[in-house]
Amino acid sequence: MKNPFNKKNKGPKKPLTIDQKINRRNFISFGTFFIASGVAYGGWKWLYNSPEETATVTAGARKPLRRALNQTELAFRRVFSNNNLVKTYPKEMAAKNVRHNEDIGNEGKIDAVAWKLQVRKKSGEILSISMDDIKALPKTDIVYDFKCVEGWDQISHWGGVSFVDFIKHFKLDDQTDLQYVGLETPDKEYYVGIDMPSAMHPQTLLAYEVNEKPLPPKHGAPLRLIIPVKYGIKNLKRIGSMTFSDKRPRDYWAEQGYDYYSGL
Repeated sequence: MKNPFNKKNKGPKKPLTIDQKINRRNFISFGTFFIASGVAYGGWKWLYNSPEETATVTAGARKPLRRALNQTELAFRRVFSNNNLVKTYPKEMAAKNVRHNEDIGNEGKIDAVAWKLQVRKKSGEILSISMDDIKALPKTDIVYDFKCVEGWDQISHWGGVSFVDFIKHFKLDDQTDLQYVGLETPDKEYYVGIDMPSAMHPQTLLAYEVNEKPLPPKHGAPLRLIIPVKYGIKNLKRIGSMTFSDKRPRDYWAEQGYDYYSGL
């Protein structure tokens, strides 16, 4: 007598019909979607309800998110290389009307003749550098795709002095052994902290021209930072002072919850 529970005694399975195959795939797809959505919602809810970071140089982000951002910075810094250059373009491709967003720290007029860049060394010594001093250095131009954290980008043409040339000319090489550069506007309303490797990238400029003309006030006259390896929030307009440190300098948008590194 045949054992009905013996699989060997069962006949071959009937192949699934096309409708059955479609139904099974739909079931798997929808099931996967709902599970993934549940996990994503649970993760978002957990992050939303997690405590905010303790306000220091950074603030406004949830603790787990800030930890993730800091770990991402470390990962980026490990693989960062000054040999990796940002793509450049012909001058003809540069926008004639260069977009700008914020005027924080850039309001009102400034006397470009009387303006001085205050460079404070770690020792406390201060250099006072005029625009004539800066323009006496070899000029460097770059036409590249400026990127904003808001999602827009624009090919733009900037001219000025290479940050590397600036450092060498004013004998600030020993300051580059430190980890960060801090830049602030004259009124101290806007400020950024830049990791030293990014500051010393060969395409980083202290720019005084846009489209081969002097910077207008809205673009940071008389001097601004152009750092192609960073998002626009790090490209400080109207530089008033520069410092060097092994600790993170204060950073305007990092205090609002944004990523401190803000690299591309």
